[in-house]
Amino acid sequence: MALTPQNNEAFLREVDEELRKEQAAALWRRWGLAIAALVALGLAIFAGYLYWQHQQREAAGREGEQLQLVWDNLAAGQTEKAAPQVAELTKSDSSGYRAVALFTQADLLLQKNDLKGAAAKFGAIAADQSLAEPFRQLALVRQTMAEYDTIKPDQVVARLRGVAVPENAYFGSAGELVALAYLKQGRRDLAGRLFGQIAQAEQVPPSIRQRAVQMAGVLGVDAVPADAGTKEDVSKQ
Repeated sequence: MALTPQNNEAFLREVDEELRKEQAAALWRRWGLAIAALVALGLAIFAGYLYWQHQQREAAGREGEQLQLVWDNLAAGQTEKAAPQVAELTKSDSSGYRAVALFTQADLLLQKNDLKGAAAKFGAIAADQSLAEPFRQLALVRQTMAEYDTIKPDQVVARLRGVAVPENAYFGSAGELVALAYLKQGRRDLAGRLFGQIAQAEQVPPSIRQRAVQMAGVLGVDAVPADAGTKEDVSKQ
């Protein structure tokens, strides 16, 4: 008996479903174990990643507590007690904690008036490519401060030229060192111009800007801070 169009369509759907089931079964027989193994491996990797994150958080928490203990000991004047704790933090897997610990070691050397040792420590931080650039730039500025009186002005300028730019976070400190080096070189025009830029830079700390205004004035550069007019207007209200 001939099938009606409706019965024929239903029959074709049944055949198509059976064909798909057979194809799926064949695919599973051929690749089922491999697919299951890949899924299991993916789950294991994901579980391992979650465990690693947990361990990192736990370690960061412990190191944060250790760093706080270091600061407490330093505030209490217990430098000898803090020193081994700082040394342990310099081995941290966290670049942030490691950088803070290294800076702390350098500052402790400065407290002992060991400028050469402090400069070497800051230099090591500046050369450590595993640390973020802001840490390395700050270390470069601090290194230059520590050994400013023992190196040539040319070296100061060459070392800090890339940091002593208005868009850099350390422009104030680096720019002041470079401007003073220009003065030692007899390049008063460059020094005055740089002091003027520092005085106009709103992100520079007020103490550095005030010194820059004074130095720029001595060098014949009008360097009234950018916000001076605003402050004056406010004071008149």
